[in-house]
Amino acid sequence: MTSTHRPDLPQLMIDEAVRAALLEDWGRAGDITSQATLPAAARASAVIAARKPGVLAGAGFAESAFRLTDASLQFEPIMRDGDRLSPGDVVARIEGPARALLSAERVALNFLGHLSGIATATSSFADLIAHTKADIVCTRKTTPGLRAFEKYAVKCGGGANHRFGLDDAILIKDNHIAVAGGVVPAIEAAKAFAGHLVKIEVEVDTLDQLKEALTAGPDVVMLDNMQPDQLAQAVEIAGGKVLLEASGGIELDTVRAVAESGVDLISSGWITHSAPVLDLGLDIEIA
Repeated sequence: MTSTHRPDLPQLMIDEAVRAALLEDWGRAGDITSQATLPAAARASAVIAARKPGVLAGAGFAESAFRLTDASLQFEPIMRDGDRLSPGDVVARIEGPARALLSAERVALNFLGHLSGIATATSSFADLIAHTKADIVCTRKTTPGLRAFEKYAVKCGGGANHRFGLDDAILIKDNHIAVAGGVVPAIEAAKAFAGHLVKIEVEVDTLDQLKEALTAGPDVVMLDNMQPDQLAQAVEIAGGKVLLEASGGIELDTVRAVAESGVDLISSGWITHSAPVLDLGLDIEIA
């Protein structure tokens, strides 16, 4: 079951990613537009507001962008990651040197829009299956370098995390099975190799493969590209002996039926690799 606790990220991880993004944006001379048009002593206040409905994720990245640009910028968070947004909702207020404020704007909004888009996409799935026991989980189909942050956004949207990489769980897929010589030999080899804290999951394409896998005792079975009626049969066959994960082409118009089959987990790559950016903007407040 998805945790009810709000997720968190170490500040050092956030600052490192934001600093790199700022340096990329500033290039070799900094924000020459702000330098050219704004007096060095000019000050400004602004709000970050939602343009569309969604779920917030990445507020800490926005705060970091302003703080790292100029420590004298005052960032006041109004809403927290995981909060639901309506159009016009103010996420944060910023006040301080105008040049610095505008130099940090795009990096702050890039992180906010991207991560909030993932949280919003995840929430759209999670809301549809809230009446079932199933959790929506992410995959390794993430933006290189941003995996930890995108998986954080999934949790902000009410989802759960699958493995983070190739080293924290064993997931035996069809190609592993083909080379290993079958489902059972692959699972047995994995059990002989794995430490006592490492979970073993195996992917199956048919109910016969599921039955075969159950004889070898994996922790989780991934049911790949099965229809809801097949998934329901798989749930009956497994009888609660293992966790069952449905995977493969699951969309908003099909996720409810998949969840109602009785599976424990539903994995989706779309929520990280194809989630639309959530539209948030920074508006200068004119006195």
